[in-house]
Order: sequence, then structure tokens, then C-alpha cells
Amino acid sequence: MARAYDLTVGNETKVLLKLALPMIAGNVVQQLYNVTDTIIVGRFIGPNALAAVGSSFAVMVLLNSIILGFCMGSGTVFSIFYGAKEIDKLKNSFFVSFCLIGALSVVINFLALFFIDEILIFLRIPPEIWRETKLYLQIIFYGIIFTSGYNYFAAILRSMGNSVLPLIFLAVSTVINIVLDIIFIVPLQMGVGGAAYATIIAQAVSAVALAVYCFKKVPIMHLQRKHFKLDLDIVKLIGNYSFLTSIQQSVMNFGILMIQGLVNSFGVAVMAAFAAVVKIESFAYLPEQELGNAFSIFIAQNFGAKERDRIQKGIRTALKIITIYGVTVSVLIILLAKPLMSIFISAGETEILQIGTQYLYIVASFYCLIGYLFMFYGLYRGIGKPEVSIILTIISLGTRVILAYTLSSVPSIGLRGIWWAIPIGWALADIVGFYKLKTIKNT
Repeated sequence: MARAYDLTVGNETKVLLKLALPMIAGNVVQQLYNVTDTIIVGRFIGPNALAAVGSSFAVMVLLNSIILGFCMGSGTVFSIFYGAKEIDKLKNSFFVSFCLIGALSVVINFLALFFIDEILIFLRIPPEIWRETKLYLQIIFYGIIFTSGYNYFAAILRSMGNSVLPLIFLAVSTVINIVLDIIFIVPLQMGVGGAAYATIIAQAVSAVALAVYCFKKVPIMHLQRKHFKLDLDIVKLIGNYSFLTSIQQSVMNFGILMIQGLVNSFGVAVMAAFAAVVKIESFAYLPEQELGNAFSIFIAQNFGAKERDRIQKGIRTALKIITIYGVTVSVLIILLAKPLMSIFISAGETEILQIGTQYLYIVASFYCLIGYLFMFYGLYRGIGKPEVSIILTIISLGTRVILAYTLSSVPSIGLRGIWWAIPIGWALADIVGFYKLKTIKNT
């Protein structure tokens, strides 16, 4: 039976880490989906295929972020009701969220497939990798519904403080993904299509298995007839949280997509290097990202329970954890930049290795800044102010996009301008986030 945890009692550091660590591990496992594709594709198919998969990743993240935003927003509402012990509203919110996320997933799936050529044009995909990129995306798009299903049921469990079970189901599906990747790409020689098929099959396994478990083993998921209604107050509440969180996630990833388009304009070598560093970074600061998500659940439960002092203690705890981790991982990435790049790129690709290493030397020095930003996203979402997260995202990504396009056009700066734009955007958003902390006292 799935066990729930009350996050409104106990030592703040222990409670937060107990919730966050399985979520961090789960994100590590989830990143293995894409990293496995990248390593095998780069090693066994070649740089063009690696560039195709890397460019596709930005699109996948953008579309999934819309759905993930709805799941995260719904999860915040679940946490508030759970913390306030309003069980009937909690169960009704499960139904309302399921309807909204399901409808959204179908619409996104249709639009993504219908406008796939326009997406490739927007990304400035070079002619030599157009066919492979389109094939990979077409297959991946069919797996959107499975991604939605997994994140929906995971949000339910995490809102009640259980972040272990989503990790277990994700770990099993990752093993399946790795095995199928090897089979489809190496002996069967299915190319990038094989990598895509391996991913969506693994996603389907995790989504279906987690859904079956929740309906059979989680008592609070046993809904009655009275819970199957679109209560307008709950629809409005979930819609507000989910829409704003989705906007925040989408703005963040749309900015990244625009950067991907700029990177693509520099050619296949830069695209391949960027694909590799994105994978490295996904592991480097994902603990900070998941700590921010866990922090949001912690804050939401305590917000629902009206534990204001505990929220303040949680903020101080999160800041300490992020600072210690950020400094440590920055040092490690800088020291290991070249060996890490060599995992994805063969030693003979010296230009790609040099470009990727330059990126890591610049950006990895500032991982504390992105950690603080993730904390602010979770904090303001948890206290019912998701619009502040949108503001911080616009500041961060807006600065990054404007500076990247401006600085990279200067011949003496070039690619370094894109790289330096990233930490500058983080820093400006953090300044605003810290400034707005004073509003918490009046919440």
C-alpha cells in the first residue's frame, strides 16, 4: 500500500530531503531515457543523428512542459487540500485534473503532428538532418499521452508526500528503455526511429503500471459517484494553478527552444556539442530542480495547514541545501568537463569537444543561481502566487534570449555570448526573487 507523509510536522531538513531525494533519483532515471538515446545514437549512428536527436529534445521538452505544468499545478492543489485535510475536495480535484490533463494531451498531440514541418522550420533544422529529425519527432509525439499519464499519477502520490513509488515504476521502465535502445539501434539498425520507439514503449510501461497500482493499492484514489463532477470552484482553482504553472514552464522552455534555434544556425558541430552539454547539465542541476519541486509540495501542504513559521524555516533550509550542492557540483563539472564530453563524443571530434568544454567552463560556474531560481518557482507556486514564477521566468529567459542573439552577432564574441547570457539571466531573476521574499511575511 502506498504510504502518505504529513509534511507539516518534523524536522524541516529531514522532511524536505526525504521527499526530495526520491524525486531527484527519479529525475536521474528519467534523464537516462534521453542520455541513452544520445550516447548510443552518437556512438553507433553518427554526429548527424546526434544533432537530430539533440534538436528534437528541445521540442519534446517544450511540449511536455505544458502538460507537466498542468500536473505540477494540479499537484499543488492536491497538496493544499491534503494539508488542510479536506478529503472530499481532494478526491474531486483528482477527477477534475484528470479531465483537464487528458483533454490537453489530445490537443497537443494533434497540433504537434499537424504542424511538424513548421516546427522544423522554426528550429532552423539543416537539410542534411531534416529527415532524421522529423522521423524522430513523429514517433516521439505519439508518446505524449503516456508522459501525461505518468506525470498525473506521480503528482497525486507526491502531493501526499510519497515520492518513492513514482521512482520505482520509472526505474523499471528505464531498464526497458535501455535494453530496447540497444536492440533497436545496434543489431536491428533502426536508426533514430529505433531510439524513439524505445522511448515511447518505456514511457507507456511506466504510465500504465503506475495507473494500475494507484487504482488498486491507493485507498484515497477510490472515488465515489459524488466525486465525479466538474465542481466549478475546483475547476477554477486547478485551472488557475495549472494554467499559470504551465505558462511558466512553457515560457521557460520556449526560451530554450529559441536558443536551440540560434545554436542550430551555427552548424552541425555546434548542434552536436550543445546536445551533449544539455545532457550533462540535465544531470548536474536536476537535484536543484527536483528540490524546488519537492519544496513546492512542502510549502503547499504547510500553506494549506496554515503553518506560516514552518514555511519560513523551510525557506532557510532550502537555501542552505542549494548553496552547498551548487558549489560542489560546479567544481566537479569544471574539473571533469573534458571527460564528461568524451562520454558523448568520440576523441576524434576535437571541434565538438572544444565547443562543449567552453560552454561548461562558463555556465557550470553558476549552478547556485539556477538552484535559487528553482526554489523560488516552488515557493511562489506553493503559496498560491504562481504568477510570480512567470515573472521570474520571463526575466531569466527574456534576458537570456536577448543577450544571446545580441552578443553572438558580435564577431569577437560569437558563441561565448550565448553561453554567458545563461548565468546573467539566472542572476537577474534571482535578484527579483529575493526581493519579493518579503511578501511571504504578509501571506
